[in-house]
Amino acid sequence: MGGDFGPHAILPASLFALERHPYLTILLIGEIEQLESLLAARRVTDSVRSRLKILPSGQSVSMDDKPSSAIRHRQDSSMSLAVKAVAENQADACVSAGNTGALMAFGRLVLRMLPGIDRPAIIASVPTLSGHCYMLDLGANVDCSAEHLLQFAIMSSVMVEAVDNNAGPTVGLLNVGEEAIKGNEQVRLANKLLCEQPGLNYIGYVEGNDVFAGKADIVVCDGFVGNVTLKSSEGLARLISNRVRQSFSRTLYRRCLALLARPVLKEMQAQMDPSRLNGATLLGLQGIVMKSHGSADQKCFGYALDRAIAEVLQNVPDKISERLSGYLPSVGD
Repeated sequence: MGGDFGPHAILPASLFALERHPYLTILLIGEIEQLESLLAARRVTDSVRSRLKILPSGQSVSMDDKPSSAIRHRQDSSMSLAVKAVAENQADACVSAGNTGALMAFGRLVLRMLPGIDRPAIIASVPTLSGHCYMLDLGANVDCSAEHLLQFAIMSSVMVEAVDNNAGPTVGLLNVGEEAIKGNEQVRLANKLLCEQPGLNYIGYVEGNDVFAGKADIVVCDGFVGNVTLKSSEGLARLISNRVRQSFSRTLYRRCLALLARPVLKEMQAQMDPSRLNGATLLGLQGIVMKSHGSADQKCFGYALDRAIAEVLQNVPDKISERLSGYLPSVGD
């Protein structure tokens, strides 16, 4: 029921995912009359319909609800029930386009944290010159200690190894410069801790421009910096796209050139489209919870579903848990 478009985007995205993945079953949790009405208006094959289950919820979490209020007053919400479905092994993953803070709160309350992890982190893929890299945290933790940044690096390294089949992904720490003296005390201390981890392929500091150059497979930062970086890059991508479109539409000659350049422009737009990388994992929970962008349309939400499926197939939480004892001695104590 969450996001800007709610069931109008999530239902068709779910149906399309069921068509593409014959082994998949989806539980849609929400206002059952609305969901049944939308489903009745679509032509759905018996094979797809048999793998789509609609479950009722008594309420939903609004985008304005504070996490603490959602925990106290929205226990019967679609979001809460979806997370509980994962905790009770009715589902392998939860995907939501709703309130991020509330989703994080329900995840921590219901699924709990992995042993040795203090806080969950939001990790997502961002485009680079060489393909993509992963950034975390993207907003779950505005204030982070050096130990939290170390935990983020460990978790993300294991996740990228599993999901991207990338043995020994490179990890960079986002900073205002590459010199050892640069950055605040928190970042400098995190750098020291990361250097002391032999199991990590840590390459040191990376700057903002290095993120999109693909210098590291994983870029670690606190949630304040990460969220600002992500939103700025999305805004810049839209600005470039709009400016290119405006430039080609100013004269008849330019419109003719646009027709010739259309294949190149489409390719460029696809490469810079943030929706194709939609789906941010709430990393560190004892279960898979995927956060879709709130403005996700049908296609965009479908990418989040695909990312959740990939993490289920690779059994990411268990792999992270197995590896944590090797990185963090206190986990095995």
